[in-house]
Amino acid sequence: MWLRKLPLPLAPVSGLRPALIAAMLFIAGLSSANAQSSVAEAAAGEGKIATKNLLNVMVDGGPLMYPIALCSFVLTVFVFERIIALRRGRVIPGPFVKRILAQLEEGQLDREKALELCEENGSPVALVFAAAMKKWGKTSVEVEQAILDSGERVTNHLRRHLRLLNGISQVGPLLGLLGTVVGMIMSFNGLAASGGEGQKELLAGGIAQALLTTAAGMVVAIPALIAYLYFVGRVDRLIMEIDALGQQIVELISAEAIADSKASRKSKAA
Repeated sequence: MWLRKLPLPLAPVSGLRPALIAAMLFIAGLSSANAQSSVAEAAAGEGKIATKNLLNVMVDGGPLMYPIALCSFVLTVFVFERIIALRRGRVIPGPFVKRILAQLEEGQLDREKALELCEENGSPVALVFAAAMKKWGKTSVEVEQAILDSGERVTNHLRRHLRLLNGISQVGPLLGLLGTVVGMIMSFNGLAASGGEGQKELLAGGIAQALLTTAAGMVVAIPALIAYLYFVGRVDRLIMEIDALGQQIVELISAEAIADSKASRKSKAA
């Protein structure tokens, strides 16, 4: 319903589960750690940067490694927060939906009881249902408009923090690139001050150190982008399901639906 009026970007990632996001973050960190260990072993005794552990990488990469590390921490926190917040059972609790639809179809609920059930539940789909219940007995257009308005608010709530994930996926590589540029400038300044002694070694070491920030920025940005695409797709699917459920509510509590129900009961009684 409101989904047709909102420009929702559909994500190409589908069929993933929340555990997959956490696993990808873990694998990315594990791969980074293994790569660092391999580089450290290969570089031993050759005068290259020794990246034996994360602390050495932070120090060797320069000051811009610290904002990249902060982005990584924020990414991890909000990915797990969104995994919990966007669980289907939390957004669209099945027992509640089945119960209220069944009782409405059987005529066991009136406006006050239905509204009370929705307010007690407090889930996003219950908020949409509650907005519809307040228009009980009104025309289908009025009920649909109430669902539309409430649905827009619920959509904004479900999309909370997704811009942050998208921002991290874009800012991470830029911070890495900035760190590389700063490192290259420092490397060439050191090379000019060396007086021509060991220029190749100084240049190679400086470039390797400068590229650490680029690698770190990409390690943070790639999982951030994957998480953003996944959560956008998940929100879109949840909104479509809430929209379909809202249409069922319209067909049960609108003035036209109530009139049809009364006419059907009279015909059966006759």
